[in-house]
Formats: sequence, structure tokens, C-alpha cells
Amino acid sequence: MTTVLQFAAPGADVAFLLARVLFGAVIAFMGLNHFMNVEQMTGYAEMKGLPAPRLGVVFSGGMLVFGGIGIALGAFPALAAGAVALFMLVSTPLFHDFWAVPEDQQQSEMTNFLKNVVILGGSLTFLALSSSTWSYALGLGLF
Repeated sequence: MTTVLQFAAPGADVAFLLARVLFGAVIAFMGLNHFMNVEQMTGYAEMKGLPAPRLGVVFSGGMLVFGGIGIALGAFPALAAGAVALFMLVSTPLFHDFWAVPEDQQQSEMTNFLKNVVILGGSLTFLALSSSTWSYALGLGLF
């Protein structure tokens, strides 16, 4: 059942639109970064033990671009937010294992781990709201 997302506060639908666009744009940029730095990211993925690291970098870049654009535009919101959430759920402990790196790398990896946890929380919020109709959205979806 699809419901219309309604906010009690005036202007909240515009604030939600701004949140979607900002969040989605950053996620899409992160995905583009996978493509712009594919060699460097492939080396990092290989170092972390990812099988088929280049394929993983390209595939995950695509997930992020799709997810970010989908959230920003309100197109296929369940798939878009789900793609971002899945990427964060898998990549966060795999690539930012601050507990298993040398001490001089722990702070950087912990910062990236926590950043990804925040992004995971945001994507889960958009996923939870994906069954509602969003204001100022394309309205494309599977459900």
C-alpha cells in the first residue's frame, strides 16, 4: 500500500527534497569516484582481499550512482535506497576495519567506518520511507 508522505511542519516537504538531493548527490559522486579512480580503488580492494576487485569497484560504483540519483530524483526509491544500504552494509566492515589495521591507520579507518555508518542510517531512513509517495519526486517505482 502506497501512502502519501505528509509532514506537519510547513516547508518540511521542501526540506525533505533538499535532504534527498544533498544525500543523493553525495552518494552519486562517491559512485562516480569509483569510475574516475578505478585503478587506485582496485588496488585498495585487492589489498583488502576482495575477489575480482576491479569488477567489485565498477559494480559498486554503479550501485552508488544508481542509488544516489534514484534517491535525489525519487525514482525507484526502494531499489535506490536498498542499493546504497547494501553497499554500506557490506563495504563498511570489509574496507574500514579500524580494529584490524596498524595503529597509525586506525583513526582514518574509524572515521571512514563511522561516516559509512551514518550513510547506512540515512539510506535505511529513505528505504523505510520508500513505500510513501514523495513530494517533488519522479514517482517511478516498482510498488
